[in-house]
Amino acid sequence: MKIPIKSEMLIGAILATLLVMGGCNRTESPAQTREDVAEAQRDADKQLARAQRDALQERTDALDEDPGSAADMRAQADYEVAIAKAEGEHRIAIEKCEALTGKARDACKRQADAELEAAKEHAREQRDRRQGEDIDDDMHMDTVLPD
Repeated sequence: MKIPIKSEMLIGAILATLLVMGGCNRTESPAQTREDVAEAQRDADKQLARAQRDALQERTDALDEDPGSAADMRAQADYEVAIAKAEGEHRIAIEKCEALTGKARDACKRQADAELEAAKEHAREQRDRRQGEDIDDDMHMDTVLPD
């Protein structure tokens, strides 16, 4: 019996879809998960170190600026470090989710995504609050000067 070409293509597409869907729900072995988490941790550490190095350079460059611009530069540098940290933590969390299957994995990833968005929002708020400040990081406005 000869199957028409369109039917062969349809059967092939269905089989391919089933294989892909089956693979999406497979759990990683504990060893693979540990390896992936360790790799994500190394990558996150590198990204954070790079962001911290860049922030230090920005803070150094800010010393030559007027106080308002310097505060903006420091706030932006700190924001970029916070974002790098949050994104690294997100990658690690996502790798940990790979040890789960089905709804548990989906929930884990949604939680990781929500935590990333919350961290980004917090970083934006901190940056926006600090931009335009014209005080040095080590000074506090609650210091009372004698008369």
